[in-house]
Amino acid sequence: MINADKPHLWKADTQASVHLYNTWFLAAAPRAYRESRAKSTADVERALDLTHDARAISAAVLKAHPEILPVLRMSTSPPLARDRIAGLAYADRGLVMALEEGHVPRRSDGTHVEEQIQRMCVVINRLLDTDLFSWLGTPEAEDHDRIRSLAATVVADRLVGSVSNPIIRNAQEQRQLSVIGEWLELRHFVRQPHPSNKPLTGMPPGTYAVRQVVVVGDELRVNIPIDVAIQPHRLRENKLPLLVEAKSAGDYTNTNKRRKEEATKIRQLRAKYGEEVKLVLFLCGYFDSGYLGYEAAEGLDWVWEHRIDDFEQAVL
Repeated sequence: MINADKPHLWKADTQASVHLYNTWFLAAAPRAYRESRAKSTADVERALDLTHDARAISAAVLKAHPEILPVLRMSTSPPLARDRIAGLAYADRGLVMALEEGHVPRRSDGTHVEEQIQRMCVVINRLLDTDLFSWLGTPEAEDHDRIRSLAATVVADRLVGSVSNPIIRNAQEQRQLSVIGEWLELRHFVRQPHPSNKPLTGMPPGTYAVRQVVVVGDELRVNIPIDVAIQPHRLRENKLPLLVEAKSAGDYTNTNKRRKEEATKIRQLRAKYGEEVKLVLFLCGYFDSGYLGYEAAEGLDWVWEHRIDDFEQAVL
């Protein structure tokens, strides 16, 4: 074991990990948020152009440009979550998700889809934030461009605020994967994708794969995403790579809510590859003794980002 069998170090490691996460957050999170807000502002401006400044929100426009639905949801008072607009419009949540991904699902009954989209537009038009879009129903003011720009900024802030946690989490995940990659390449590992339809034992020595898909199950096949798979230069006897899950957390509550995810994953992997398969967590942030004890009891081990050289025990 690397760290799971050393509970006397857990408290000090947690403190160091929290410090590392907080340092990163203060330095990088505002930039990630600003970049996302700039993109969202452009999306809002485009949606306003397509709907003639929210005067012409219709099923025809939404079908032609379904990707503007998140902007329209954030243009209401109060702003609407996906589930809320689906409920108010008596629409399928799957349809809402599909529209926001940029496409209208093909159904045998096209009229049914059309009716749902029409009901969404009725809801949005009824709940439009007229304090924000103050020009609706009134003659266009001389300073319309300034008012429009302010409204676009507010809607963009709402849009980014609704997904701020995923924005920060994705930025941290990308950083963690980069840190692992840099550490491996300094030790002469080569990044090389491994086909998901081939067993993990076929990974060439001295390679690593990012976002590797591992297929488990015999009768019911399940694709398990693994952040990094590392095949040591000197193959282990079972020829299995080390599997790594990058985990970061900005508070203690979410880690304890999500701690069963890794336990489920390791059980699925062991059912396929046996007890010798190794899944290691790469931790940065708020992971307390409750989380660590739970994972250790499930047979999971971990490497702290602030002590990344612990990977040497597993892959060198």
